[in-house]
Amino acid sequence: MDVKDFLIDEECTMIEAMKLLDKVAKKVLFVVKDEQFVAAITDGDIRRWILRKGNLDAKVKDIANYEPKYIYEKDKYKAKEYMRKNFIEAVPVLNNDKDIVSVILLNDGTIKKKKTLNLPVIIMAGGLGTRLYPYTKILPKPLIPIGEIPIVEHIMNRFHENCSNEFYLVINHKKNMIKAYFGETEKDYKVNYVEETKPLGTGGGLSLLKGKIDTTFILSNCDILIEEDYEKIYQYHKKEKNLITMVCSLKNIKIPYGVIEINETGEIEEMREKPVYSFFTNTGMYIVEPIVIEELEENKAMGFPDIIEKYKKNGCKIGVYPISENSWMDMGQMDVMEEMRRRLEREE
Repeated sequence: MDVKDFLIDEECTMIEAMKLLDKVAKKVLFVVKDEQFVAAITDGDIRRWILRKGNLDAKVKDIANYEPKYIYEKDKYKAKEYMRKNFIEAVPVLNNDKDIVSVILLNDGTIKKKKTLNLPVIIMAGGLGTRLYPYTKILPKPLIPIGEIPIVEHIMNRFHENCSNEFYLVINHKKNMIKAYFGETEKDYKVNYVEETKPLGTGGGLSLLKGKIDTTFILSNCDILIEEDYEKIYQYHKKEKNLITMVCSLKNIKIPYGVIEINETGEIEEMREKPVYSFFTNTGMYIVEPIVIEELEENKAMGFPDIIEKYKKNGCKIGVYPISENSWMDMGQMDVMEEMRRRLEREE
């Protein structure tokens, strides 16, 4: 990877920084002003800015750390020790003119982070998957293949690698096919089945788990993949003392037309050609405290967002953990599903 891949001008937008962070996949960029290294910006800096300010129009210079860590060429041999001591994943190496001549990475991609979490994961896998018809005429949505294995197995494998050994699948539509699939081969994790007798929605089905979950758990839809540090999400949830933390992804929507705003007198107030709107959207993954299950009314159909709204109105703390657009893969629609397939094939 070239040094230039890590560089971003301080006048660039926060959205541009998030896209570049996704591209380099090393959680840090080095900020330049007039081509001179002046600061660093990390995914954590951006996340804290969003949670504190909520301003998506910010520039890099509003967020960056202007007292960055770095080393000189003569001290390169100390780089790994320096990074561990300062809890950073990459450090720029400067020459005597303070120009960046190289970047040293703490991990080269071959060292896997040791799994320290072991949270139960509940996956809502009982829906009809009508948006994916005709695939779901034959298969339940969780078993639709992405590459060589079904989407739900991709999800479970990702969680198993990082934070879980136990899964609860809330099933209904074509449930016997799902049970048969996982019954055919041994897994390194435990799969439990919670069977609906009627559709209960993404929230109501949790009531069937009363008495089975007594710890903080992860709740996920059966058609999404989140590529993030799950431990960071969990630690944020605990630190903030949230009842529920919703994982939200940045979305950038480009309007393919000129947008016209009209004032009160019917005259044109503003014209914008093909504007881009940025906002955060619910991914369908949550960190949840077990009391939410215990307080649910049994066998009542409801969506999990309805549960969130109820607790929010009662003054309970509901948090948001923002992630970049590239960290969320959603196969709820045909065109997105095909993109998900191509992306997973590239990663294998």
